[in-house]
Amino acid sequence: MNSSEIRQQLRLKRRSLTLLQQQQAARSLADLIIESAFFQKANRVGLYLANDGEIDPSIILSSANELNKQCFLPVIDPKSANSLYFASFNANTILQPNRYGILEPVHVESEIQSVNNMDVLFMPLVGFDRLGNRIGMGGGYYDRTLAFMKLIEKPALTLVGLAHSGQEVSQISSQSWDIPLHLIATEKEIICVRPR
Repeated sequence: MNSSEIRQQLRLKRRSLTLLQQQQAARSLADLIIESAFFQKANRVGLYLANDGEIDPSIILSSANELNKQCFLPVIDPKSANSLYFASFNANTILQPNRYGILEPVHVESEIQSVNNMDVLFMPLVGFDRLGNRIGMGGGYYDRTLAFMKLIEKPALTLVGLAHSGQEVSQISSQSWDIPLHLIATEKEIICVRPR
């Protein structure tokens, strides 16, 4: 099975979860993340708004805001092909749909944060393996945005993939442009792939 077939299968699988299953998974995920040392220590946190059956990090986002962490959400960069930048987010942030219908912050230039200045970036996954390889939606947005990490020996940014446990696959063949994860968190566990 090729990666686009795997992607299609895994997207169908996560979209087939009931609303109750999604809510329970989001709560269990949040309980694991909020108690973790890497989250407690982080000051600048990048997250996402769930779409297409992705595990929902909104409880984590609310908790980060309550703990006075700086929170950022991805925005499609209109000047760079298939790339993201990150804009400030809090309870008063106005959101608007992007070209994929995913909500992103309406922002001013001063609210933009470079991803390499964040402490933790939580990323959505379509699929993952226990070696830190991920399958995304196929656009390469995160890989292009995080390409700088291949050039830095010890980047400060911790990459955490978030997924439903059912999105695990035995092995994903990685490409030269793929950026591996440090941690993967599901509703059941946090998998440490690359110790910091």
